[in-house]
Amino acid sequence: MAVNILTKEDLQDFKADLLVEITKLLQPKNKEHKQWLRSSEVKTILKISSGTLQTLRINGTLRFSKVGGTLYYSYDDIEKLLQSNN
Repeated sequence: MAVNILTKEDLQDFKADLLVEITKLLQPKNKEHKQWLRSSEVKTILKISSGTLQTLRINGTLRFSKVGGTLYYSYDDIEKLLQSNN
């Protein structure tokens, strides 16, 4: 039976590797997203009511496109809106 001896340097290397792996796990994933979102999705993301979303449309804060009876919003515009409020 072979015996492996761990040195202080081995433990420090392990610690460094472990910290790198944990950091990777904690970083937000760059997940795919839809380019166009419906009103319900926008309200969920922004945590706002239908009336507030309407106000954002009326005052020009949030651009939209209407296809048939459905309103669509650009994901990039929503991201910009979130960034400008930080």
